[in-house]
Amino acid sequence: MKYAEDGKAVGETVSQERRNPQQPDARMLGRVIQCDGARAIISSYVDAAEDAPTDLWNIGRLISVSTGQTRLVGLVCSIETPSGIWADAGANPIKVHLELIGEVRDEPGTRRPIFDRGITVYPNIGSVAHQIRARDLEAVYQLEGKRAIPVGQLAQNTKLPARISIDCMLNRHFAIVGTTGVGKSSAVSLLLHKAIEERRDLRVLILDPHNEFSAAFPNQAARMDQTTLDLPFWLFRLEEFTEVLFRGRDGVVEEIDILRDLIPAAKVAYRQPSGSGRLRRSSDHGSITADTPVPYRINDLIKLVDERMGMLDSKAERPVLRSLRGRLESIVNDPSYRFMFAPSLVEDSIHDIIGKIFRVPHHGKPVMCFQMAGMPSEVVNSVCSVLARLAFDLAQASANRLKLLVLCEEAHRYMPSDPRLGFAPTRHALARIAKEGRKYGCYLGVVTQRPGELDPTILSQCSTVFAMRLSNDRDQEIIRSAIADSSASTLSFLSSMGQREAIAFGEGVATPMRLKFEELSPEMIPGAHADGDIGNVNEPNDIDLSAMIDRMRHVNRADPADTDDPQDDPTFFGEPSTLLKRSLPGGGLNGGDWSRGRQNGGAAVPAFDEEPRRARRFGDETYRPIRD
Repeated sequence: MKYAEDGKAVGETVSQERRNPQQPDARMLGRVIQCDGARAIISSYVDAAEDAPTDLWNIGRLISVSTGQTRLVGLVCSIETPSGIWADAGANPIKVHLELIGEVRDEPGTRRPIFDRGITVYPNIGSVAHQIRARDLEAVYQLEGKRAIPVGQLAQNTKLPARISIDCMLNRHFAIVGTTGVGKSSAVSLLLHKAIEERRDLRVLILDPHNEFSAAFPNQAARMDQTTLDLPFWLFRLEEFTEVLFRGRDGVVEEIDILRDLIPAAKVAYRQPSGSGRLRRSSDHGSITADTPVPYRINDLIKLVDERMGMLDSKAERPVLRSLRGRLESIVNDPSYRFMFAPSLVEDSIHDIIGKIFRVPHHGKPVMCFQMAGMPSEVVNSVCSVLARLAFDLAQASANRLKLLVLCEEAHRYMPSDPRLGFAPTRHALARIAKEGRKYGCYLGVVTQRPGELDPTILSQCSTVFAMRLSNDRDQEIIRSAIADSSASTLSFLSSMGQREAIAFGEGVATPMRLKFEELSPEMIPGAHADGDIGNVNEPNDIDLSAMIDRMRHVNRADPADTDDPQDDPTFFGEPSTLLKRSLPGGGLNGGDWSRGRQNGGAAVPAFDEEPRRARRFGDETYRPIRD
């Protein structure tokens, strides 16, 4: 068996690069014994000695095959001994199976190595295989004509940086997949920091279900949760509004049809107060529909429901109208929906709302973290639908001047593969960004630990994929189907990759690349504050049980000095209206504190023991069962 002495390879027409002192004096050689166009088999041997350079043939490494004119690049995908026997002394013959992925040629004049996908000159039987040169390895992952930035190191040679094109990654969307605990969130944080540095005009909206990303952007992110979000109900389309109104359950068709008729009338009543006292025909509403983002008052909508209930020809639909009225009162008074129905949100404040959410102007904080932990699922569904829809519409209206990235953590929740699951408007809004967003500067980032449960049409629109460790066979198969056949063996390691390791493929890289992401500083790791030392034990009695129960009930304790203004009543979360604030025996909306019970004959009676007509549904004291 031959060796390449002094760094020279048989049949190679260019001079070999000078090796560093750590590189062995002789590189192990093998020869091609079979080639079928896409794959080749190399015959070589491995010394049993402890100091033998056996790592040159590791699975997943790239090696060169000299053809005289070019140097083929092959990926080691399997290794075997022909005899199936290993000798403890001497040399053991091996067969190395390669997947051919491209070739390196030297640019005339400069002798600079250039990598091309595909093969123009195939190796002959007996062609020499050797360890790939560092310059050739760097050329394999070089993005010609594109600006690329380092995000880590190559797994094969940690001295070489792993570079990606941020523009290509964003313009055609990207996905990060990997099982729980492999470092997905850290990879997201790293890529977003790199993207913000590279694209100073980029705004980022993170749909954060675990409230972990704001800590990773201490100086660059604003955060918004259920207590600080202002998203008025009139910005919701009818389908989104009914998702909230019916608490995520299937809607009543008759009630939805009534809303479709009455919401435009309420919008007209807001714009023309003089005509708010009578119902209008739908043809009188002009271009205003139930989906038009025009302000209106819930008070006016309930008045229209009452007016329709009192009409002589509406006797048959009165039970439906009463049910609809009860739902509206219930949802308006539910603390979970204060962000939709606060009195200040009735005004036309769309400029302030959109500017705050989408960071226009961003005032040095281009990232908005929308924290969804603790929100009801129907609220999350509707709000994500509204935000995704507004993101696309805003980018489209900006004439390609606003660059906006919508990042979906746990994307399989919003875009499941089963069309019967999830919320259809959210799926449609995000699919619209995936299919058309790049034309207007609206980009999509998808993060999931279960790509098998993600809508395949969404994943197919992500032209750059970072695949981290995946243990589920179905998830692995989904990722394999997304990569070119010539690089399929690259994904053979999905189930065994280490922490922070990923296989990147698609538009953002020159060729499928196994890399290890940079290690982040502690302040840039999402949710690092949540991983506290278990040794830091709190005092066993230092727990405010009353505050915990109030938070469970969504009750804010009010300052007695602030209770004079009825609009500041902590038990009322809608607009001031006599229709919604009818007094009830025992206190009603404006009397008593149901979180602490009421006094009856000197004895404390818990609020839960009051008469049935005060029974609450989802925290609503005005709810009454409909009795026909």
